[in-house]
Amino acid sequence: MDRALTREGLPGGPDTEGTGPAAAPRPSGTPKLVGVVWGLLILNTLGSAGAKTIVPLPRSLIQMITMGALVAAFALALALNLRLRVRPSAFLFLLTLLLVPSVLSSADLDSGFGALFRCARLALFVGTLWLLSHWWDGSATFVRHHIRLYFAVLASVAAGLLISPGAAMPELYGGRLVGALWPLTPPQIGQYAAVITGLTVLLVLGRRTDRVSAAVVVVPALVLLALTHTRTATLGLLIGLMLAIGSLVLTSAAARRFFAWAVLCVTVAAVAFNSALQAWFLRGQSQENFSNLTGRAKVWDALLAAPRTASEQLLGAGLGDKSFGGLPIDNSWLAVYHEQGLTGAVIVAAMVAVLGGVALLRPPSLPRACAIFLISYCAIASYTEAGLGDASPYLLHLTAAASLLTARTSEVP
Repeated sequence: MDRALTREGLPGGPDTEGTGPAAAPRPSGTPKLVGVVWGLLILNTLGSAGAKTIVPLPRSLIQMITMGALVAAFALALALNLRLRVRPSAFLFLLTLLLVPSVLSSADLDSGFGALFRCARLALFVGTLWLLSHWWDGSATFVRHHIRLYFAVLASVAAGLLISPGAAMPELYGGRLVGALWPLTPPQIGQYAAVITGLTVLLVLGRRTDRVSAAVVVVPALVLLALTHTRTATLGLLIGLMLAIGSLVLTSAAARRFFAWAVLCVTVAAVAFNSALQAWFLRGQSQENFSNLTGRAKVWDALLAAPRTASEQLLGAGLGDKSFGGLPIDNSWLAVYHEQGLTGAVIVAAMVAVLGGVALLRPPSLPRACAIFLISYCAIASYTEAGLGDASPYLLHLTAAASLLTARTSEVP
């Protein structure tokens, strides 16, 4: 690994900002407010549907906050990049191209005015990402923003658990952890916990942070992940880390040691705690319910069997709330097919394929490993979670991966 890349973020080193796993030198010319823009985008993607909170929050108020955050993010990004300097990006080009089937399928208003509103939201979201691309330089800048800000979200979840355990783990969700201060569902919390855990572990292996600071993030994140009982996030974390660390084993002794110990620990745990692990994954469900993915398979079958016109097959039915027949689709590919048609599904597949292909062609490095983790996690989660075709945390994960795969420059003007 490049010596400069290895030592650039060592704690206490020169040009280091702050402490902890998110502490690293900020590339010359990268304003601190870029992190604020990223935080506003994260706030926009938190959503407005979830468990009942301790203090009831009207959905209209939550939507006003999240949409206001997106407008503020775009305005601030534009103020920071008034000269409209952007980096060429196949990923962002394809994401912009996704607007075409989204708008065409929503224009006939069969899905209501809400579809056009969601198109406007997606356009504003993509525009903000283009403006931020000016500061993509292949460093871990956006990864550290990711860790900091999602850790703050998880801190609010932990605070809700401490204030009102009953509201944070309601029977309605089978005793799984939810957001008691902001309406977050167990899969959302599990996703955030898994992503920042994986990224922080990789930063430790790359010597970008110390182990104590990393433990401050990883330990509580894993506890919250366990309390959510989220199988997708757990598998995404394990498989994503295995692939990411595997990409470093030829060049990093620390990665080889971690990989060997991880395989040993997982094997021992699988044998010694087989019954407990099975009970955790089943979550009290019957084998039949588990096999059809908690009812998801029934929704998928109904969606695929529904009659569609040629236009709906090609362009979809318009952006909606990722549901079919009043039930969540919970599959990114079927959600895109339903709302943006085969055209949208091909574009989204190309987005993931382009990022994955670029990552495989890059030489081994920490940024490449982080990108592989994020891409792998999104690919795995896409089977049981929706979000790849609309403004969502998954698009932010992929954007962070794209920023890591950008060729380095000596200085961002």
